[in-house]
Amino acid sequence: MSGSSSQPEEKRSFVAESAGAIWYGDVMHGPRVIVDGKPRKVYLVSLFDDASRLVTHSAFCLGETALDIEGVLKQALLKRGRPIKLVVDNGAAYKAGTLQALCARLEIHVIYCRPYQPAGKGKIERWHRTVRDQFLSELDAARIGDLADLNARLWAWLEGIYHRTPHEGLAGLTPLARYQQDLPKIRPLGQLAAQLDAMFHHRIKRYVRKDGTVSYLGARFEVPYELAGKTVRLVVDPHAGVVVGVENEAGAMLGLATRLDAHANLHRVRRKPDPEPPAPGPRSGPNLVEMALARYHGKKGD
Repeated sequence: MSGSSSQPEEKRSFVAESAGAIWYGDVMHGPRVIVDGKPRKVYLVSLFDDASRLVTHSAFCLGETALDIEGVLKQALLKRGRPIKLVVDNGAAYKAGTLQALCARLEIHVIYCRPYQPAGKGKIERWHRTVRDQFLSELDAARIGDLADLNARLWAWLEGIYHRTPHEGLAGLTPLARYQQDLPKIRPLGQLAAQLDAMFHHRIKRYVRKDGTVSYLGARFEVPYELAGKTVRLVVDPHAGVVVGVENEAGAMLGLATRLDAHANLHRVRRKPDPEPPAPGPRSGPNLVEMALARYHGKKGD
């Protein structure tokens, strides 16, 4: 019997040559916390350095969307520089166009694991087990008031315990010590740091109403009035829920967008169309037509 399909696929364990070479991204289902007075399930979104086992950033989020992943990635970049490769699964959130474009601008090569064969992600799965066994099992639920409380404890445990505990896979080194060995090899953000906020902005098409407003997240924003009746791109910071401004399809900024204040508008002096030019007034000096009329009728009466 011949055929390559009967042959087992060769799989071997590997470790990245240095810290910053490969990061893994994954999501773990977390506990329930109180959000706006109601219990909500949360998800642990993590980015994990292969060579050092250091967690570049991790946070419990209300979802596992591309936006949640982008938020974690932004913090990881600020703290730990740029990886060369980012290995993730084939989930829709990781394939979002905004995330792909962002990684391309940052020169991060995104690699997608084949479905049902998450080769190489064993280390982050072990990280998830560590979270369950050493962090979640120790939580005092009575002290967790909201999502911020949960994340505050996660980050304290990460920096104070996990990163400083010797790891058997690192020849007894701690993840932090192993990571620090390769600091000269880490790709810093450099000049990109000043542009990072703008790089994470989203662009959303919006039609400008006749009153010069557009909508975003259930709120209305005023844009330059001359854009009324046109379609523009609304530039937003989705992580902060802030509208930055409006631009055209070419990316040129057209102006700011400010939250609509209907009460203030009641008393605002509105711009009016330019007035029609005044009709020409009577000419100064003698009116030749009237003089001719007077002379003509005067002669007839003689």
